[in-house]
Amino acid sequence: MALASQFPEDGFTADELIKQGKGLTYNDILILPGYINFTSDDVSLKSKITKKITLNAPLISSPMDTVTESEMAIAMALSGGIGILHHNCTAEFQAQQVREVKKYKQGFIKNPVVLSPKNLVSDVYDVKRDRGFSGIPITDNGQLGGKLLGIITARDIDFVPDDQLDQPIQNVMTTKDKLITAKSNITIKEAGKILEETKKGKLPIVSSDGSLEALISRADLKENRDFPYASRDSKNRLLVGAAIGTRPDDRDRLKLLDEAGVDVIVLDSSQGNS
Repeated sequence: MALASQFPEDGFTADELIKQGKGLTYNDILILPGYINFTSDDVSLKSKITKKITLNAPLISSPMDTVTESEMAIAMALSGGIGILHHNCTAEFQAQQVREVKKYKQGFIKNPVVLSPKNLVSDVYDVKRDRGFSGIPITDNGQLGGKLLGIITARDIDFVPDDQLDQPIQNVMTTKDKLITAKSNITIKEAGKILEETKKGKLPIVSSDGSLEALISRADLKENRDFPYASRDSKNRLLVGAAIGTRPDDRDRLKLLDEAGVDVIVLDSSQGNS
């Protein structure tokens, strides 16, 4: 006891600090770490967002049109949190955003850059400059959902002279008969095995009639390989939330969101008394 009195406890408790009644900033406080008898692997950040839904990380993105649409919602769910889709849009658009999150498959590129055979080789260089890649699927109409005709990669255009960049892609692209493709029901594990065995950089995903549905990239597959803490529902789909207002027509919006598979609804109103 005598030893303890010679060395009083350093600093203040939070309660003592607040009761001083003084204004303090972050620079006025030094938080001293205490001793813990467990490792970081033993720490769980799981947090309930509803009585039935638990997040692996206590992170929720704001329902603002400058913050959360489907891409942010996907990123949040993969990281263990959840994104709340904003309602500054039509109900149909918001419901479609929900569907995009729910149908997301890790590693699948659902909106790849697509060109047509009539595009020029110079267009490929433009994509490479602006987007950082040159593995681009070619469809008959230059859009996702068109008939897959081939793919254009850096290998196809590396030795095209500068004075021939205005020729159509169809002259130099790798045609469909030389491609390895997969059906839409393939799993990401199966796709990874195909890419590993064939040494290909891209794997087009096609429907039964040969239409391009998605693309799997070796680079993206490596980056997105491990998301062990992703927030998922009972069907192994990513969790997603959506905001609605307090007007009568928001009931119709709510119905569309429910049909699309939304997991959480947030009431978002600029007037709290409403």
